[in-house]
Amino acid sequence: MDTPLAERLRPQSLTQFVGQSKLVGPDGLISKLLASAQSGRRFPALVFWGPPGCGKTTLARLIAQSLGRDFYEFSAVNTSVKEIEKVIPQPSHQLSFGTEAPVVFIDEIHRFSKSQQDALLPQVEKGNMIFLGATTENPSFSVIGALLSRCRVIVLERLNEQDLDQIISTALSELGTGMQPPARKFLLDASNGDARVALNVLDIADSIHEGKILTVKDIEQAIQKRQLAFDHGGEEFYNTISALHKSVRGSDPNAALYWLARMLEAGQDPLYVARRLIRMASEDIGVADPQALLIATAAYDACAKMGLPECNLALAEATVYLANCPKSNVVYMAYLAAADDVQKYGNLPVPLHIRNAPTQLMQDLGYSKGYDYSHSPEGKKKENIEYFPDQLKGRRYFPE
Repeated sequence: MDTPLAERLRPQSLTQFVGQSKLVGPDGLISKLLASAQSGRRFPALVFWGPPGCGKTTLARLIAQSLGRDFYEFSAVNTSVKEIEKVIPQPSHQLSFGTEAPVVFIDEIHRFSKSQQDALLPQVEKGNMIFLGATTENPSFSVIGALLSRCRVIVLERLNEQDLDQIISTALSELGTGMQPPARKFLLDASNGDARVALNVLDIADSIHEGKILTVKDIEQAIQKRQLAFDHGGEEFYNTISALHKSVRGSDPNAALYWLARMLEAGQDPLYVARRLIRMASEDIGVADPQALLIATAAYDACAKMGLPECNLALAEATVYLANCPKSNVVYMAYLAAADDVQKYGNLPVPLHIRNAPTQLMQDLGYSKGYDYSHSPEGKKKENIEYFPDQLKGRRYFPE
């Protein structure tokens, strides 16, 4: 059979849908919205936000089926707005409450540019289509505000182990094969909550195994490498680097190593990680251990010279060192206070006595007058010399 296993097992009704019980269960939001639509109310525009393989596309198809509407599916990767407009009825007047309006599903809506998303607004606003979008990225950042304000964001969760296990059981029944418990556990872990990954691996494993029961070796051969979902630039990217930073700040070298490995094993640029370590050394350690900045900078240099995978240990060494360092943010807080005064008071004039005076005219105007070059052999230390502008005299940013 040429049809992929994941497509053969795609649910044909909401009762067959596995997972997302808070949405599709008897009291779930989607179930209530569909029931309301059956009684004549308008079905709203929705944006599904969730990780890969959690059911976003399937849910969109089932909604269109339940509403009895024409369904058009597009991917923002290879679709133009003009292609979408071709399937939307263009009546001379606004469609009343979405009557006859097709369901238009746009996968990876975050890939549309701002202007492309803007172009969808009139169609959504007038009810010429029931818009459903899907994204793996936080729509707060990836969907323009004007479109987002016209939609309801529906958050889908990664499938838990119980849900994924149920899907695997259905798949094994469809394939007519068995699976050793260790192999099943390995597949559950490696799929990372992604039903599509689990089904695709099973599909491949079934086609290459020779025995009657799938083994760990079969799954390993089919999967080749465990799926490491990592969004290089989206929310998960920032969540992971935040976890690394906070683990270092919290002096937990074990957790810091874990988050470091998560980034590097998923292919993150080691120079980016090294730059973040330099920031941690300055922001969270500072004068408590000035050596930290040197260690972090050396790690960056090692990454620039070697690259992955050789530089991973240099980053690991620096990460552990920073996590074990005493912490101090006094320099960070002092700089913020100084920067705040700069923003508040603007370009205050430099006091005359600490200005440079390379010409006679400048000297005649009082530049550098009374300046004490105190550490020269002939210098005499003067007390209470003021180096601040007059408006900021006596400021103290850094603790004594």
